[in-house]
Amino acid sequence: MATTMTSARAVPRTSGTRARLVNEAELRATLATFRELADEDWRRPTSCTGWTVRDMLAHTVGQYEELPRPWIAVRRIRRAARTHPHLGPLDGHNEAQIEDRKAVPGRELIGALAHFAPQGLIALRRVPVVVRRRVRASLLYPEARALPDDSVDYLGNVLIARDTWMHRVDLGDAVGAEPVLDGHDREIVAQVVLDLALAWTGPAVEVDLRGPAGGHYLLGIGTPAATLRADALDFARHLSGRPVKGRLELDGEPGARAALGAARVVF
Repeated sequence: MATTMTSARAVPRTSGTRARLVNEAELRATLATFRELADEDWRRPTSCTGWTVRDMLAHTVGQYEELPRPWIAVRRIRRAARTHPHLGPLDGHNEAQIEDRKAVPGRELIGALAHFAPQGLIALRRVPVVVRRRVRASLLYPEARALPDDSVDYLGNVLIARDTWMHRVDLGDAVGAEPVLDGHDREIVAQVVLDLALAWTGPAVEVDLRGPAGGHYLLGIGTPAATLRADALDFARHLSGRPVKGRLELDGEPGARAALGAARVVF
């Protein structure tokens, strides 16, 4: 049965109340996935260049650790400017997160995530809404200016869950396991599509995403000049610049297909 096509720009931005449920659901799913790893899995390479599974978890722990302790992020950014001058502030900072826990075994990192992540989510909720909307993430990371909204509110309501979720997908790809998906995954993917739509300057195109996290969207206005059909996870992999596991089926006008092929969203 055909599904109704929704204007991607009409997707509602995740509210603070909804974000709390999505963030907590993603944290549970991520912890459960890491707890299933075998000892040999921690050394496997991931889609994040140069990172093993263990490195990726160390980065995720650092992300949540910094939410109630932003001075740690500042310290890492300053250190990375000296130790990784060839990297931008964000990438250098991410490497510093990993270096700070380079000697911590993977199993212990799971405990660290279970400790710091709930604290981080509580800290975000305690910041007054007016402050979250006014404070810019680009004060720490200039790269955040490329986001559709570089406020702390967007960081807490959208990006925290997206980053954690994408790394859970990376983990599944690294160990050859399919992520377990539910309704919160659909919310995360819908926000990715919304961000794509906000930056879209190409012709109208139809995006038909399969799977539990999927949906049927229209990018742009008017009659679609092209159609993309793919698994929702593969579309996210593509938009983040990661290798796609399945196929992106593209039909229609060549220019519209090329625009979809070049599309990227910040993860």
